[in-house]
Amino acid sequence: MAKKDTFRIVTRGSDGSLLIRDYPTCDPIAQVHLQVGTDDCSTDLAIRGMPVFRGLIGPIPEGKNIVRYESPEVFETLTKEWINKTPKRRRRRTAKSEAVSADGATNASVSGDGIAAQGIAGNSVVDTELSMN
Repeated sequence: MAKKDTFRIVTRGSDGSLLIRDYPTCDPIAQVHLQVGTDDCSTDLAIRGMPVFRGLIGPIPEGKNIVRYESPEVFETLTKEWINKTPKRRRRRTAKSEAVSADGATNASVSGDGIAAQGIAGNSVVDTELSMN
């Protein structure tokens, strides 16, 4: 486990740009923001026990030695950008039709009810079982 020794605050400037400030300890942050608790549920064990501040989202692990705190507006904006950037999942193509032709080659089609055979003379296993009942 790497020790987190840089505390990063990300806020939005008046011109809309991101303002990033790094601190060697959390003391300057604690002077501006009220500590309301400590993180006890992060999957990154190195940030468990880090302070939680009112008005900031975090702690968020960033790299090996950085703990990140964001303003709610920055968090919301970056999350929306991240969601829109992720690629859409593609559906797999469904199997093309297959049915048995006159020469015995398979060429059956798949329908909503299952496989429908085209060009087959004779009873299927399902038809045989239904006729027995």
